[in-house]
Amino acid sequence: MIDLPKDKKIILFDGVCNLCDAAVQFVIKHDTKDLFRFVALQSNLGQDILNHIGIQAKNIDSVILYEPGIAYYYKSAAALKICKNLGGFFHFGTIFKIIPTGLSNLLYDYIAKNRYTWYGKKENCMVPTTELKSKFLVME
Repeated sequence: MIDLPKDKKIILFDGVCNLCDAAVQFVIKHDTKDLFRFVALQSNLGQDILNHIGIQAKNIDSVILYEPGIAYYYKSAAALKICKNLGGFFHFGTIFKIIPTGLSNLLYDYIAKNRYTWYGKKENCMVPTTELKSKFLVME
């Protein structure tokens, strides 16, 4: 597999989704421990990571949290794990773990299915500002 930072958690996201972009901006703002790096699912690196962990790109309309050499999480499990890693107040988001995974993934899928209708879609993946470029592994 490609040389990924082993000490960072990688969030793969839909680079053209406005809701996903807002979520990425939120995580960047609250990532006080500098734990996360970001990769658009549409990028070559995003596709390489999906292939490496064995997920078919056509089956994904979810955020994926990838911890190189350890594990990966998707859908509601990824969202909860990201909240937990943000720490502080956001750690309380893990209270939603009491909801059965099947039910939380149904809600996640409903939002994912409607995200473009509700929040819109960009023509191209976002281009990070100069000060945020270090947070993104590859943006094409």
